Amino acid sequence: MATLKNRPTLSDLQKYVAEAETERRHDKESIIKKFAMLVEEVGELFVADRKKPQLIKPDHNPEFASLDEELADILTYLCSIANHLGVNMEKAFRNKEEINEKRMRK
Repeated sequence: MATLKNRPTLSDLQKYVAEAETERRHDKESIIKKFAMLVEEVGELFVADRKKPQLIKPDHNPEFASLDEELADILTYLCSIANHLGVNMEKAFRNKEEINEKRMRK
């Protein structure tokens, strides 16, 4: 069974998602399905935030997922897509942050 270590790096998370997907038989799903699921999870995050009791009175279905669950789902799908495309998310994140830092210094 896939195990996520304590204090994981982004690379650890990505590896865990790959192992968990294989165990759950989701590793052969198409990239299109993974993108669709990511978009769905982003929508669910919006709904969860929008329906916070202090912002908007819940509609006919007062049950909604928590923000932390929706963010976790989004992270899972991002790692899954990165794995499918052969992208090391930690390396990509660090490289992009370096580019952002250089832009800020200009």
